Amino acid sequence: MTAGNASARAGALCWPGETLDTWNGHKRHLFDIDGCKAWVVEPEKALPGKPWTWCMEFPDAFTARTGVPRLLEKGFHHLHIQVGNTYGCPAALRHFDAMYAAVTAKGLAKKGTLIGLSRGGLYAFNWASHNPGRAACIYGDAPVCDFKSWPAGKGKGKGSAEDWKALIRYYGFKDESEALAWPGNPVDSLAPLAKAGVPLILVVGDKDEAVPVAENTALVERRYRALNGDVTVFHKPECGHHPHGLDDPAPLVELILRHAKAAAS
Repeated sequence: MTAGNASARAGALCWPGETLDTWNGHKRHLFDIDGCKAWVVEPEKALPGKPWTWCMEFPDAFTARTGVPRLLEKGFHHLHIQVGNTYGCPAALRHFDAMYAAVTAKGLAKKGTLIGLSRGGLYAFNWASHNPGRAACIYGDAPVCDFKSWPAGKGKGKGSAEDWKALIRYYGFKDESEALAWPGNPVDSLAPLAKAGVPLILVVGDKDEAVPVAENTALVERRYRALNGDVTVFHKPECGHHPHGLDDPAPLVELILRHAKAAAS
């Protein structure tokens, strides 16, 4: 084997023990990372710099409406690691660190698009606030941005009592009072993102009763603009929490492409 062939093999997109299948018509690599099931979908022809999207929870929900298949066609990779229903807790963030290290070691871009659907907003914003230099942009779709709103239900929404108990356990809070006093929700952790120039893309149903807009995306938008952050919001006036995405995701695709290009420059 020549030195060039050895180098190419070392950088190949494959992992020990992986299996292959297809996802939305593209080759998918399934493997284990940090004790979790993970996968990477490979485009037919990657764009220069190998940009990527990462749906951090619910990767098979409303996929076409989020624009991910179109981005795959344009040359993006697409990622996911299964950390369970853990609400973006510290242990989940450590698994995300391991996933990021694994894919960037294979030559994928150092910055990518984080997708947070619903409670996945906690995953995306929490990880990005700790790693602002690794996010080309954040696409939050009806995202939970304050767990006091959901699942705690301390605002206009009814929340989820069982999820609230589970969140307190996963975060390691001693009780509800400590959880409610925690200063690390996405709505409180925007400054590192704004300082790093991470653009936000928010898609919201204005009639969302599960994750009320006023307590989540509207608060993020107002605070991020006050920090001189770049934020684009798509409102769906007659929509509730579902369906995620847009009837025509072309504007999402265009924005993500633009932000990925800027992050690579």
